[in-house]
Amino acid sequence: HVNSLEDFERVPVVTKAELRQSQADNEPFGDYLCVPESEVHHIHGTSGTTGRPTAFAIGRDDWQAIANNQARVMWGMGLRPGDIIFIGSVFSLYMGSWGTMIGSERLRAKCFPFGAGATGMTSRAALWMQLTKPKAFYGTPSYALHIAEIAQGEGIDPRDFGLELLFFSGEPGASIPSGKGRIEDLYAARVIDSGSMAEMTPWMNCAGTRETDGMLLWQDFVYTEVCDPKSFSRVGWGEQGTPVYTHLERTSQPMIRLLSGDLTHWTDGADNPCGRTYPRLPDGIYGRIDDMFTIRGENIYPSAIDGVLNELPGYGGEHRIIITRDGAMDELLVKMDALEDVYAQGEDALSELRGRAEKDLSIVLGVRARVEIAAAGEIPRTDFKARRVVDDRDLFKSLMSGGRET
Repeated sequence: HVNSLEDFERVPVVTKAELRQSQADNEPFGDYLCVPESEVHHIHGTSGTTGRPTAFAIGRDDWQAIANNQARVMWGMGLRPGDIIFIGSVFSLYMGSWGTMIGSERLRAKCFPFGAGATGMTSRAALWMQLTKPKAFYGTPSYALHIAEIAQGEGIDPRDFGLELLFFSGEPGASIPSGKGRIEDLYAARVIDSGSMAEMTPWMNCAGTRETDGMLLWQDFVYTEVCDPKSFSRVGWGEQGTPVYTHLERTSQPMIRLLSGDLTHWTDGADNPCGRTYPRLPDGIYGRIDDMFTIRGENIYPSAIDGVLNELPGYGGEHRIIITRDGAMDELLVKMDALEDVYAQGEDALSELRGRAEKDLSIVLGVRARVEIAAAGEIPRTDFKARRVVDDRDLFKSLMSGGRET
């Protein structure tokens, strides 16, 4: 029997692997659909690029409840009926775009479901935002940076879009101070972090507000615990752990103690500037436990490297993290691009940037990292979630043998 929240901590967690196995055994929606298939209104899912895709089946009543909840959170961000909300993310399987769209519609905002992913679409996104002057943009942090870069290359100042708010999900970055500040400076607009897991839609159950940085845990439609990743019991306020989520309203594919595998820390929310009393993730969700890698005994998260590079004045906005073992030693190579004007100054400027990057990375990470500098725009950009970590022995060796890149 569960008679208290403490009792609830003893309920076993559910993992993504168990969901995939359930769907393999009970195609297509698993044995946890919990509503008649005739009530399924929308089907979404994962891409399946790393294995069997997971299907998300959402009932008609749930679709409306999700819209209500997303609209509530967007109101907390400062959005109001009539505001133009520009959605710059892929409309396909990805729940982020659809969740933002139905929340915008429920809010009675002017929803602009522009999308992303087609050739030339980034340039057109800049043109359309310059034309329509939306109040808010939704997408990923890396794509917002990419749009700004393309716009500037075409002589458009991203500040001329007139945005007041950019809110993001899908990847860390919007709560990392250096990355957040960089985007806010480019657009002269506020950045708000949001997003938990597609399985937990309404995924805005973790989201900041107009007044409060980080993410609030909107506990009245998804109950969130930050737990020890081994015992799955709640950690104390101020401590680090992994979020575990439970739906309170969903009837189709409802999740009870779904293990996220993400990494964060939480506070009791007593000092939330907006006055809401939800617990808060003051630094958002800053990585996945399985994204962590170890270099010479030090645990390193990609978000820590992102934070260092975004503080560098000459950083061009994109990088790759290449890890391997060279002989008996772990090695870390960070390949980053430089701003066009910095790259044009030649080897002295690049050597200074490289040295600053290597020094700052070693201070933050506690291990030596070798830095290679690439020309502006040489490292491919993305209009979806950035994938920056490469574990490739052969690639590392080819870069090492080629000497320093300029």
